[in-house]
Order: sequence, then structure tokens, then C-alpha cells
Amino acid sequence: MADTTGNSGNTTEAGTAGVAPGADSTPHKSSWKYIGPGIVVAATGVGAGDLVATLIAGSNFGYTLLWAAVLGCLVKISLAEAAGRWHLSTGRTLFDGWASLGRWTTYFFVAYVVVWGFVYGAAAMSSSALPLQALFPDVMDLKWWAIACGLSGLVFVWFNKYEVFEKVMTVLVGVMFVVTVYLAIRVTPNLGDAFAGLLPVLPDEKDSILNTLGLIGGVGGTITLAAYGYWVNAKGWTNTGWMKVMRFDNRVAYATTGIFVVSMLFVGAELLHSANVSIASGDKGLIQLSDILEDKYGTATAKFFLIGFFATSYTSLIGVWHGVSLMFADFVERFRRGTGGTTGEEVASGARERSWPFRAYLLWLTFPPIVLLFQGQPFRLIILYGVLGAAFLPFLAGTLLVLLNSSRTPAEWRNRLLSNTMLVVAGLLFLVLCVKQIWDQPWSEFF
Repeated sequence: MADTTGNSGNTTEAGTAGVAPGADSTPHKSSWKYIGPGIVVAATGVGAGDLVATLIAGSNFGYTLLWAAVLGCLVKISLAEAAGRWHLSTGRTLFDGWASLGRWTTYFFVAYVVVWGFVYGAAAMSSSALPLQALFPDVMDLKWWAIACGLSGLVFVWFNKYEVFEKVMTVLVGVMFVVTVYLAIRVTPNLGDAFAGLLPVLPDEKDSILNTLGLIGGVGGTITLAAYGYWVNAKGWTNTGWMKVMRFDNRVAYATTGIFVVSMLFVGAELLHSANVSIASGDKGLIQLSDILEDKYGTATAKFFLIGFFATSYTSLIGVWHGVSLMFADFVERFRRGTGGTTGEEVASGARERSWPFRAYLLWLTFPPIVLLFQGQPFRLIILYGVLGAAFLPFLAGTLLVLLNSSRTPAEWRNRLLSNTMLVVAGLLFLVLCVKQIWDQPWSEFF
């Protein structure tokens, strides 16, 4: 994607506003050797639910909505780039920027991470457990597989620093990539129809606009987009000298995401749409796909797919365990200080990953949700989870618009026309989806 600030990114003067004193802000050349945070955000943002949604879109509409999947990637590139640009241009963290907008941002963030983390923990553990139970059906019950996934994620993130975390995520992304591309090739896509699907056409069906918007908005990430800036800092990128590298890394992230979702749309269009086969929404839809693959291509292909399904789910689990815990630790540190900004340098030092708030949130993501695995999810909590989750991306897009168009950001790195346009489009898109999500909640049963 083009440079959304409209400048070259060349800042050679150390001590530029927003750069830590004494930091070397000499521009680094974008290079594949630096890639890392983008791989992490791509892996975390694309969960089993995203693959199912794209699969169902291909099943229902063939290649018609291929353009929507591509547009979804471009929208998310803009959001992640804006988050990363804030961290590098100001030397401050995103939560510190939010805090400058007023106390309401703190209240929203606290409600979000507490409720969302509680419910998401159970969902992430169950999603990771499903392919393991399918691969090893006689070993243990689904709930125990889920607990094993949660505990292993806890131990892995607790005892490892960002460098190790990134390497493991890269390996799992490699598995996801090989599996999804293999399946896309295996079903022999109709390339003529696929290219035609790049034209923005809406399906001739009821609610086609909302379905299309849902596909655009569902491509890769929610709070993980906000976590991208924290991973950028954890990598050691803390000033404007890394701006070009960050932008290249971000483009690689969503090119990878695009390959995942387009590959699954191919599978849905060729394997399901052409045979008029439907699957369930949610993670169980991927188990159904495994059965269909086994019938058509054999046991080896089905098991290969289940390995990719596990890699997809488990990267989302450990990515949230790490990234959102970093954000929570930053929130606690900012709250503890009362005033004064928290910096990217502090995140880069690794101190956040060893802090008690980081580990406390890890425990929150792991142990309370285990109760939900056995007792079911409380009805009212699920409604709140849906509302807060739907509201987060409009919140992110709106706050980034304010932060990156104000004096809080050095003039050189403020938004230009393209970035503002994409953030406005993202904000409006997610606002529509948020209103729909809130409207669809069974409020009469809530009270």
C-alpha cells in the first residue's frame, strides 16, 4: 500500500519530536530480514472463525465476493499502519495516546479487556482443541484438550520473551500458509471466475450488502490491530528510523492474510458452492470441511488440513495471550503513574513481559475461562462480549483519526488524504457492523 502519510519517511535528524532522546533515528532500509511483527499480527488476526466466514462466503456466492476479501485486507493495512506509525512517530504507546483523549477511553478499555478476555479465553481454547480431538479422537475429551491448549499457551508466553514468541509464530504461519495454498491448488480454482470476482459486484440476494460488509470487516483482526504497535516496539523498533521497515512489515502481514482468506474462498467456491454443499458457521464448520476433504481427497489431505486448522487457532490463542497482555500491562503502568507518558522504549526493554500485570492478565485469560468450558457461557456476558467486541474497531479507527490529525503527533507524521480516507472508510464500515451487532442482540431476554 502507498505511504499513507504522503512523505518519504526519511528522518535523519536524531532527537526529532517524539523520538527518545539519544535514539538513533537514521532510516533503516526495508528488508525481509526485519520481518516479524507483521507475521505475528497476521497469525493472530486470522483465526478459525475468519477462515469459516470466508469459506461460507465462497460456498454461498462463489467468487463474487473475492473483491470484498481483498478490500478487507486493505482496510486492515491502514489501521495497523496507523497504530504502528503512532508508536514510532511519538515514542509513546497507543494506550498513552488513548489516555490523552479523556477518561472515557480508559473506562471502555477496562470493560473491554475484562469481559472480552474472559469469554475469548474459552473460545480460543475450544477452537484450538477441536482439530486436536479430530486428529486424536480416543485420547481425551474436548474440554481437556481445551484446557491443555490454554495451559500450554500460558506457560509458553509466561517463560519466553518476544524473540522466541515471534519465531514460533513464524513457524506456525508457515504451516498455515502451506496448508491453505495446497488446498486452494488442490480444488483447482477457476482462475477466469476468480479474476471476475475482483470486480465490485454485490450478490443478488437478501441482506447482500450487510453480508458483504461483514466479510470485509472480518478479514484478520480486532484488538490485535491495536497490539501491532506494541509488537513493533517489542521487536526493538522505537523511533521514526524504523518507519519504512514497519510499513513493509505491515504490507507483508496483510498480503499473507489475503493469501489465507482468498485460498479459503477458493475452497468454498470450488468444493462447496459447485456441489451445493453447506457447512455450519463457527469452528465446527472446519471439522465438517475436514470430513468433506476426506471423502473427496483421502485421509492424508484431511489430516493435513486439521494440522493447518490447529496452527490457525493456536496462533490466535498465543498471539492474544501475548499481545493483549502487553496492552493490559501498559494500561496498569499508565494508571499507576497517574500522569506522564509510557514509552515504546519501555516495551522494547522487555520489562513489560516480566511485569506482574502482564502475568496477571495471562492468568485471567486462562483460568476463569476454564470454568466456562464446564458450565457453559453466561447469557448476559455473551451479549456484553458481542457488543464490546463490535464497538472496538470503530473505537480504534476513530481514536487513531483524532490522534494522528492533532498536535499529539509530530507534523511530519500526521495523516494525509489517503490515510484519512481509509480510516474514515474503516470507521464507517465498523460502525455499521457494530450497530447491526447491537441490534441483533436478544435484548428482551437480557433484562
